[in-house]
Amino acid sequence: MAESRRGPLKSAVPSNVVSPVRRCSRTACGRPAVATLTYVYADSTAVLGPLATYAEPHCYDLCAEHSERLTAPRGWEVVRLSDASGPARPSGDDLEALANAVREAARPQERAAQAGGGSGARRSDPMEVARRGHLRVLRSPDS
Repeated sequence: MAESRRGPLKSAVPSNVVSPVRRCSRTACGRPAVATLTYVYADSTAVLGPLATYAEPHCYDLCAEHSERLTAPRGWEVVRLSDASGPARPSGDDLEALANAVREAARPQERAAQAGGGSGARRSDPMEVARRGHLRVLRSPDS
């Protein structure tokens, strides 16, 4: 009988060649993708944002060079969303919330009284409006 010259799966690409890194969608560009481009046709807008978590069929992944050079058709607007890939710097509100949490954790006597007192402890703090688990809703100091 005639035997195949290639044999089974000899021409298949080895699986270790496939990279888990998403690549730029532009033709002949093999650089890693850093941004995702989406077109909103109803608004004539091109939205360029950080790399999406999942590859979507109607979105385009772009490398750094192509995302910087992106232009839209005449009459269209390009919206560039901030890139959150860099380390986020804490804001003043974040630091104040952290300081308040440390202060609250340092007062175990008050926490024990609140656990035993129930709603009576809530009324003792005029700034506290509501509580859900470990989170508190506070009244604005202006009101």
